[in-house]
Amino acid sequence: MYRYLSLMAAASVVLSVSAYGQPVGVPLDGPAIPTPRMTQADVTSGAFTLKQLRRRGLEMFTTPFNQYDGRGDGPSGPNSTIPGQRPTTNGTWLRVNGLDSQTCQECHAFLSMATIPPTLGIAGVTGIASTAFPGVTQFDLEDLDANQIAEVNGRLINPPFLYGAGGVELAGKEMTQELQALMVQAQANPSTPVPLITKGVNFGSITYNDSTDDFDRSGVVGIEGDLVVRPFGRKGEFISVRAFDVGALQFHLGMQAQELVGVGVDGDGDGVMNEVLVGELSVMHIFGTTLERPVQVGWNDPAVVNGAALFSSVGCASCHIPQLETQSPLLDLAYPEVDTDPSANVYYTIDLTDRTPGFDLNGAGGVTVPLYSDLKRHDMGPGLAETTGSQLDSFFITPRLWGIADTAPYLHDARALTLREAIVAHGGEGQDAADNFDLLLATEQDDLLTFLNSLRTPMYPAKGIDQPVRNH
Repeated sequence: MYRYLSLMAAASVVLSVSAYGQPVGVPLDGPAIPTPRMTQADVTSGAFTLKQLRRRGLEMFTTPFNQYDGRGDGPSGPNSTIPGQRPTTNGTWLRVNGLDSQTCQECHAFLSMATIPPTLGIAGVTGIASTAFPGVTQFDLEDLDANQIAEVNGRLINPPFLYGAGGVELAGKEMTQELQALMVQAQANPSTPVPLITKGVNFGSITYNDSTDDFDRSGVVGIEGDLVVRPFGRKGEFISVRAFDVGALQFHLGMQAQELVGVGVDGDGDGVMNEVLVGELSVMHIFGTTLERPVQVGWNDPAVVNGAALFSSVGCASCHIPQLETQSPLLDLAYPEVDTDPSANVYYTIDLTDRTPGFDLNGAGGVTVPLYSDLKRHDMGPGLAETTGSQLDSFFITPRLWGIADTAPYLHDARALTLREAIVAHGGEGQDAADNFDLLLATEQDDLLTFLNSLRTPMYPAKGIDQPVRNH
C-alpha cells in the first residue's frame, strides 16, 4: 500500500531547511538560486558533509530559475533549434526545441504513475505533459497525407526518473575502463581481432593495423568507436549525470554552465554570466548519483518467480540484463571529465553501499546494479525509429527496467500506455522477444507482466535530505 503525500506535506518540502540552516523560499523578485552560491572550492574543501552537499544539489534541481539567474536565451538567431538563439512564443517560453520548463523538477515530479492520484516525489517521471521536442522544425498537424499521424521531424523524449543513477554511472565507467584496456591489448597484438566483452556485454571486436597505426573499428557494435560507454540519454549520449545535466540545463531552461561557455562569459547574450557555477554542477552531480535505487517487491510471489523465468526464456533478458556487477563500490566523480579516462580529475568519491543510494555488496567487492539493461545501443527497427535523418534514428540504448511499474507511459516517446503495448511494439533486434511473448499462453503473459510490475521505484527518494513520501 502507498502513503500519499498530502498538500500540507508537499508545502513543508518546499520550505524545508537548507544546508546552511535557513529556510529555502522562492523570492518575490531577484535571483532564485540559493545563496551563498556553491563554488567548486566549497565542494572540495571538506567543510560540507555529504548530506549538506546532497541538499544543495537538491536545491539546484528544484530551483525555479528566472531571468535574474539567466533562465532563457538571448537575442534569437537564424536557427530556432540552437540553444542561446531560440525565439519564444511569448517572450518566455518556446516549448518545442526547449525553453520548456523553469526547474528540473517539473519534468521529474512523480515517484509513481501507478497510483491514483500519482504519487509526488523528487527526481521521478512526469509523463506525456513534459515530453521534450528537440530538433523539431516541422509538424504535420493537418495530416496532409491522411495517415492519421502528425509526423514530427525531430525527437519526442519521454522524461525518465533519476533513481539509482550512481550505480549506472559506476557500471558504465568500469565498462569504459575495461574497453579502453582491450584497445591497448589490440594495439599490442596487431592484426589480431580482440573481442570487446565487458561485464558479459559483447560490443563486437577491434583490430589494430600496425602499418597504418590505426584501429579497424568495423567490428564495433552498439557503441561509438571510441569505446566509451555512455549510459545516459536515449541514444547513449552522456557518460555521467553531470554531462547530462549540462545539456539539460541549457536545452530545457536556457541555463548555461560555466564549464560549457566559460567563466565570466555570457554565452547566450542574455546579460547574465556564470549562470551555473562549476560547484553547483558538482552538487547536482552528487545529488543525482546518491538517489535511492529502485527495488523489487513480492520477489517470492510464485507469479513473479515464473514471470522472471519467462522474461529470460522469451529473450528479454538478452538485452535487459537483470544485473551488472561492479568491481568497486566507490564511484569517482570528476571535473573536468575525460570520456576515455573515468579516473582523471576526480574531485569526490561516493560509497554506493551507504544507506543512500543503498546498493548491495557483491562477492567481488563491488556492488550489484539490478538495472535490467546492457547499456548498449540496439537497432529497434523502423516502427520505433525517430525521424531526424540520423543513421541512429532506430537505435536506442536498452532502457533500464528497474522501477518500470511506476513509470507509465512507456518507450522513448511515451507511445505505449501499458507494458503490454511496449513489449509488442519491439521491432528490429527486439522482434524475436516480442514474437515469443505473443506466443505465450495468456496466463504466462500475465505472469511476465506481474514480474515487471514487481520492479518499483524506491520507497524513499532523496533519503536523508527530503521527507519520505510513501511505502510499498
